Amino acid sequence: MRQPKSVKSLEDLGRIRLSENFFLRDFLYSEIAVIHGFANIPDDPDLAIAAGKKLCETLLEPLQARFGKISIRSAYRSSEVNHFGNINKLNCGRNETNHASHIWDRRDASGRMGATACVVVNRFVSYYQRTGDWEAMAWWVHDHLPYSDMEFFPRLAAFNLQWREEPVRRTYSFIPPRRGVLTKPGMDNWAGTHEAAYAAMLEEIG
Repeated sequence: MRQPKSVKSLEDLGRIRLSENFFLRDFLYSEIAVIHGFANIPDDPDLAIAAGKKLCETLLEPLQARFGKISIRSAYRSSEVNHFGNINKLNCGRNETNHASHIWDRRDASGRMGATACVVVNRFVSYYQRTGDWEAMAWWVHDHLPYSDMEFFPRLAAFNLQWREEPVRRTYSFIPPRRGVLTKPGMDNWAGTHEAAYAAMLEEIG
């Protein structure tokens, strides 16, 4: 599929269904693109669609099935949008580090396909705001979903959730006072199950 060059072709691209509840259009909005006049459109739509389907089918659909509606805060970024966000300090990493992450239509340096969306689990927000316990959601995802990378942020406990071929399964937090790596391969807490860490959350939000 070629990159869209008309309203009609972009509409058609946006209508592509990635999974039961998600369409590609759900992931194309970017504040950087809107404010600064960029077109946040994949250069390689076929790769973006393939990666997006994996993200939705293996991570977002099961997460939404378990906890109800999730909101997409940020997802696909074109290389142009991401580069602009990086050099202008708009919370975007370098393009090379975002290939197979927010830049869905580029494979990473090892040739792996991947895609990331920053999501908010709506039912989790009140629990997090009352308790500050972001780790409950982190451990639930770690125990139940084949993610590659997660990064948690203070506002609304939004988190980057990445699907990637050959997943790493690493979790990081920007939320004080527990900033840094929660778990990654090689750490004592990485293997096994962690039900006690999210039992209270499940009891409260179901």
